[in-house]
Amino acid sequence: MSNFTIYPAIDMRGGKCVRLIQGDYDQETVYGDSPFDMAKSFADQGADWIHMVDLDGAKEGVRINDSYVIKAASELGARIQIGGGIRTEQDIAHYLDNGVERVILGSTAVSNPAFTKDMIRKYGKHIAIGIDAKDGKVATHGWLQTSGTLAIELGKRLADVGAETFIVTDIAKDGMLSGPNVNGILAMAEATGKNVIASGGISSLEDIITLKQQEAEGIAGAIIGKALYTNRFTVAEALEKVRG
Repeated sequence: MSNFTIYPAIDMRGGKCVRLIQGDYDQETVYGDSPFDMAKSFADQGADWIHMVDLDGAKEGVRINDSYVIKAASELGARIQIGGGIRTEQDIAHYLDNGVERVILGSTAVSNPAFTKDMIRKYGKHIAIGIDAKDGKVATHGWLQTSGTLAIELGKRLADVGAETFIVTDIAKDGMLSGPNVNGILAMAEATGKNVIASGGISSLEDIITLKQQEAEGIAGAIIGKALYTNRFTVAEALEKVRG
């Protein structure tokens, strides 16, 4: 069985499943009233992992939609990774103590590198680093700001202290169904020597196959959002492609 992992995505805002276009809170489509029901449907189709994002949390800097995440972690067979609004060790422990497998540090990795390094050393593989890039630079705080930090430099620094998993999102691609930025993802995998999960722009089963073909180069999986919600393909079909 392949190690390349499909991560169906659930973005939560106001307790509903939504998708934004390019991270814009004014360009929102609601796809379901229950994040848990959505997670269950993905798990029922065979997903090993589910990627959940607390959009309210990302914007406000506190946990807001955590109850849905913890319910999914405790009641479903799939492993859960969560991002959005995770700023303190208390936030991390809250999720990990309640059955969540992996917590994603994003904006914090830029704004508080010392804390991020401490958390990587303490929690190891349970921490993923979410790097949202725009033109190769890191964007933070729900993509409302772009920092001067180069995405690859941030990746290298955190890989050096033990980060195992990086999630790279190309903001220009996100929600656009225009295909992933394969070169950008490969560049991060090469720079860090670690597992990199592709996020943003995946629109077809062909995109998934393209990414999976780079598995030996460090592309370890794909986060899929809008393509699932607009019925381009199902989780089951995506899993069939990678499991062959």
